[in-house]
Amino acid sequence: MSPPASPALGACYMVAAGATGAWSGKQDNLACFTAGGWRFIAPIDGLAAYVRSTSLWAVYRSSAWELGVLRGSALNIGGQQVVGPRGSAIVTPAGGATVDVEGRAAIGAILAALRLHGLIAP
Repeated sequence: MSPPASPALGACYMVAAGATGAWSGKQDNLACFTAGGWRFIAPIDGLAAYVRSTSLWAVYRSSAWELGVLRGSALNIGGQQVVGPRGSAIVTPAGGATVDVEGRAAIGAILAALRLHGLIAP
């Protein structure tokens, strides 16, 4: 990766490994183009940046950029918690005096979707 030939003033980039030219040796830095040339910001743990090209947030954690990973303990929308900590495992239905194949299949599909999305433990 090499710096763009004609960057706009104020443009910033995350410098990738193996960068060349003015970015050589600046891996993981934010490279910002100013009237005085390139300025570099060395990331610290927790630094966040919005990546316009992907419409995702990036956070610097444990010596690397995490792109699009959100961390939290709950998701609230309109004051209502819609996602919280992962629930414990739920056993897939089996047995019973009356077997309802369609009902059991529907419940199994719901449980599979919840597990797939990490909302309940496998």
